[in-house]
Amino acid sequence: MASSIKISRLISRSISSASSSTLFSRGGNGGYRGGLLAKYSTAVVVDEQPIKPLVQVEHIGLLIDGKFVDAASGKTFPTLDLRTGEVIAHVVEGHSEDIDMDVAAARKAFDIGPWPKMTTYERQKIMLHAADLIEKHNDEIATLETWDNGKPYEQSRQVEISMLTLHEPIGVAGQIIPWNFPLLMFAWKVGPALACGNTVVMKTAEQTPLSVLYTARLFLEAGLPPGVLNIVSGFGPTAGAALASHMDVDKVAFTGSTATGKFILQLAAQSNLKQIRLLELGGKSPFIVCEDADVDQAVELAHFALFFNQGQCCCAGSRTFVHERVCDEFVEKAKIRALNRSVGDPFKSGIEQGPQIDSKQFEKILRYIRSGVDTGATLETGGERHASKGYYIQPTVFSDVQDDMPIAKEEIFGPVQTILKFKNNEDVIQRENNSKYGLAAGIFTQNIDTANTLTRALKVGTIWVNCYDVFDATIPFGGIKTK
Repeated sequence: MASSIKISRLISRSISSASSSTLFSRGGNGGYRGGLLAKYSTAVVVDEQPIKPLVQVEHIGLLIDGKFVDAASGKTFPTLDLRTGEVIAHVVEGHSEDIDMDVAAARKAFDIGPWPKMTTYERQKIMLHAADLIEKHNDEIATLETWDNGKPYEQSRQVEISMLTLHEPIGVAGQIIPWNFPLLMFAWKVGPALACGNTVVMKTAEQTPLSVLYTARLFLEAGLPPGVLNIVSGFGPTAGAALASHMDVDKVAFTGSTATGKFILQLAAQSNLKQIRLLELGGKSPFIVCEDADVDQAVELAHFALFFNQGQCCCAGSRTFVHERVCDEFVEKAKIRALNRSVGDPFKSGIEQGPQIDSKQFEKILRYIRSGVDTGATLETGGERHASKGYYIQPTVFSDVQDDMPIAKEEIFGPVQTILKFKNNEDVIQRENNSKYGLAAGIFTQNIDTANTLTRALKVGTIWVNCYDVFDATIPFGGIKTK
């Protein structure tokens, strides 16, 4: 009701203003002049003498780290009174150097400042106080808005309109999935999209189309209308690129490499600026074994975190950080566990590790293993092809791994465990957060304070404590940074 009153007040004021103006004076040719030039015009003649706003322009500097300051260049630019063309004020002009300082201030405030660590209630108090101050200074803010922008003062000051949000389907969803978990990726992407009323065009990975095609047929049997679910088996440069750049696709969801994800963003921007809501890309996740850990249990869990699915998992615990006091024991037991890992035909009972996905991935993994040896890491076990046929690789363990080695920085996507020694919580936090990836992390400790400290400090999307790769359909999964 309040909104209706305010809108009505605006309308009545406009009508009152119109009726009191010389809008209908007849010109010499019999036409109307001075305002309502046509029968249905709503134009209003305004006073030629501009009203001087009763407000002082106080803040013209750049707000950097809590202070209004001059630009590094010393430059300013004018902001104009749109009614007269006169200068209201000269505002400080920021450049790239000022952006750098602003971003550095925001990064510092986020990383070590109090704001992210406050409780929701503490932040709420500040935000509500800010809202109260905005209401208190409403007239000044509205005056500056109209003076600077030209919109009618009443609109700046008090227009309120009731609104309604409707949840509706987006439209045609293009979905591109990887080869490491084809059926899981199908479920994660197709399920929510169809449930919300969208239609889907999915491109499977060229290496693994079969389970998805079979499952899609079951949706048709269930009564899904024609055209709602569409599957294309093909290659990225042809089918994938065409889907990402198609003008009639409303949204793209993608899981795959970081490089391909960046390319898909470009294609979406160059076509119809379609939504890119799901980019689930590469990872180099840490598995942190703390000083108080039960080493035997930690070895087993770290082994699972890395070697699961032949190491072909975006959230694999591919950097095993071990506290220096237990590292030697951990390395020896990790080596024994890798030697005892069963590798072979995945249809055979008891087999833990099958072949890699294809020859390209197989050769890539072997290159990384050679790189680890060449850069000075200690090869504890493995490192070679397993069996004469098939894309099998021996379970491989490296120790004495340094942060700057390719095997420590880059995603191998294979059965290669890299063990790095750390001194304390601060050391491992700083080293992990230097990674360009931020998908997941594992923490193994008996101390709840240690778990909480690491959980709050690590810049990743998902953290498991004393477990790994545990999922629930109600829990979101995703990362930060290039993840």
